[in-house]
Amino acid sequence: MIPTRAQALVDATAELAGLFDDAGHRLYAVGGSVRDLFATDEPSVDADIDLTTDALPDQTEKIVGGWADAVWLQGKRWGTIGARHAGQTFEITTHRAEAYNPDSRKPEVVFGHSIEVDLSRRDFTINAMALQLGQTLELIDPYGGLDDLAGRRLRTPLDPEISFSDDPLRMLRAARFIARFALEPDESLVTAVGAMHDRLAIVSAERIRDELGRLLVVGRPSDGLWFVVNTGLAAEFLPELPGLALEQDPIHRHKDVLAHTLAVVDKTRPDRRLRLAALLHDIGKPRTRDFGPGGVTFHHHEVVGARMARDRMAALRFPNDDVETVTRLVELHLRFHTYRLGWTDRAVRRYVRDAGPLLEQLNELTRCDCTTRNAAKARALGQRMDELEARIEELRAEEELDAIRPELDGRQVMDQLGLAPGPAVGQALEFLLELRLEEGPLGEDEVRRRLDAWWAQTHPSS
Repeated sequence: MIPTRAQALVDATAELAGLFDDAGHRLYAVGGSVRDLFATDEPSVDADIDLTTDALPDQTEKIVGGWADAVWLQGKRWGTIGARHAGQTFEITTHRAEAYNPDSRKPEVVFGHSIEVDLSRRDFTINAMALQLGQTLELIDPYGGLDDLAGRRLRTPLDPEISFSDDPLRMLRAARFIARFALEPDESLVTAVGAMHDRLAIVSAERIRDELGRLLVVGRPSDGLWFVVNTGLAAEFLPELPGLALEQDPIHRHKDVLAHTLAVVDKTRPDRRLRLAALLHDIGKPRTRDFGPGGVTFHHHEVVGARMARDRMAALRFPNDDVETVTRLVELHLRFHTYRLGWTDRAVRRYVRDAGPLLEQLNELTRCDCTTRNAAKARALGQRMDELEARIEELRAEEELDAIRPELDGRQVMDQLGLAPGPAVGQALEFLLELRLEEGPLGEDEVRRRLDAWWAQTHPSS
């Protein structure tokens, strides 16, 4: 039975489905748009609708050619024709089976005519359902995807060894669906990942990166992250993560760093960069752990961790902006705790200046980094953060806190001191910036007086 909630999808594809009917071909909606009819409370039509058909790529191109506002053929060799009509985008793929060669990153594509065979090659049963469109509306569910959604199970349509051989990235994709829909992986699936995780080596870093990003923005990523650690899959793309499974204090058996890290990830809002920073914020701890009279320490783990995060993200081909944001958050995530005796104005200015545009994310990471069950300790940290944020707002109202810079620019410094462009001008600007951070706005006359005095002291022969 097709639920009424499918009406929006049917309406969005009706005209296109009619074209395929007229041409003697069948058209089916597949993938997330069908799954989410049953998996979510308020399904919506995706910006890109995935469709499959028994028409070959040349036939699909001909069918949509006079109807679509735009057609793109970059995926034609793999059976996919892209089309846009009235603002809606469609990806139309010929029924197919695809498999990886053992040493290849490129799938071999074979076109077919059976929707059941096409669905058998898909990753999981919950995604192996199709909705036949056009004159006949019918749900095609040969592998029990609907029952698995209801029973909260994650299975593959064929044996998991076959599915993961076709595309090893599916092992990581399993983590996303486990986390997103609170599914329990089938025992055979878990066993297959444990035995085959080294197959992930043939998958490009870019695809792994993108799938990790999708996992991190689901509501509760930790269930999926535990899956990749416990199956050994994490060792193939993020070995630092299982390396966190060490106790912070083996004497008192405090929470291990891995459990703490995944709890922090869950607490942060689903912002991809922020959650990456949460995932990586303590990866320097294993390398810096030491034991002394006061217990375990991790001195400078934020500095070591920032370097490790940069290296790992570079290996996964993250864009430079992502790398800079995440490594800076990792580097600064303990800064809040260095001001235990109260926040002077100069400390607030430096904190805001160092955080720059990442201030809001840094504050959230700092708050979420507290996973203690000690209610008094958690409450005290929250109050201190509240006080800091209130003081930031007070200073913002009094001065240009978000754009702290010297009160004189380079040209004014050269005019004041009679200098030509050169290193001395930079030194003077650094002095003025430190003055601004230490004392706040002083006014141009006072700043010029201070600059003259500094110059006379540091360059007595000039």
